[in-house]
Amino acid sequence: MRVGKGAATGNLVIAGMLLMLLGDFLFSLNDAMAKWLVASFSVGQLLVIRSIGSFIILAPMIARQGSDALFHVERPPLQFLRVVMATFDVGLFYAAVAYLPLADVMTFYMAGPIYVAAISHFFLGERIGWRRWLAVFVGFIGVLIALRPSAAMFSWPSLFGLGGSFAFALTLALGRRLRQTTDATLVAWQTVGALATGLVLSIGNWRSTSPLDFVAMLALGVVAGSAHLLITRSLKLAPASLLAPLQYSLLVWAIALGFIFFGDIPDAQIIVGSVIIVLAGLFIFHRKNLVDTIPKEAVARDGH
Repeated sequence: MRVGKGAATGNLVIAGMLLMLLGDFLFSLNDAMAKWLVASFSVGQLLVIRSIGSFIILAPMIARQGSDALFHVERPPLQFLRVVMATFDVGLFYAAVAYLPLADVMTFYMAGPIYVAAISHFFLGERIGWRRWLAVFVGFIGVLIALRPSAAMFSWPSLFGLGGSFAFALTLALGRRLRQTTDATLVAWQTVGALATGLVLSIGNWRSTSPLDFVAMLALGVVAGSAHLLITRSLKLAPASLLAPLQYSLLVWAIALGFIFFGDIPDAQIIVGSVIIVLAGLFIFHRKNLVDTIPKEAVARDGH
């Protein structure tokens, strides 16, 4: 009987890992579609139609939980700040991929866990010891290498990618603080924010679309919403400690899809920078998992 229960648990864990990988693939596919579309349409127009597509996924979730959950939320000022950061995240990402290869932009975004570690220390009261601070520092070096230390690192596309990755990290940190709010509510409000911002940005920049282009922009929201649901479900089936490292598969997919659809080949600096960022992020995650699951005195005398 115990063997059967263990096998069932193992199957759920495997299912969770597969859902996480599928969700990451869909996010990467969404990114490739965005890069293709932003070459012909403004960021504002993409935000508007993408947001409409997102509500196709969100509507059943909102209906199931009830509309009251949308308006009775914890910490309204933080909710608003999260909407602003999430909007900056998506908008700056689209602006960056309009000019940079997918792998370059995704390298900046892979530094998200590194930024979250630093942000959590100052804003969430999570103590971080010298080992993780060292990993944060090493991770920033990886970002600087990926930025190509020269005057080009201050180009607008690079700054878009860097700013978007910071906004992404702040969105994650605020989501951790607002953990009592349902996923549907969090995503619904950030979608409203993206829609409103897109309407403003698209004034004077709206182009007529073919049926294929319009469906593709709607699909941005549907694909991203589906990816979010898959990843949320995966976290209910398997431990986060097992799933988090799988998110670095986003970088692999970005390199593959960038080459297949756009002929982009990462240069040596992007590869070196991304390896440093991934290793630093994995170490930060490993240390956090270690101190969270093992008695403090058994980990190290100096704390984290």
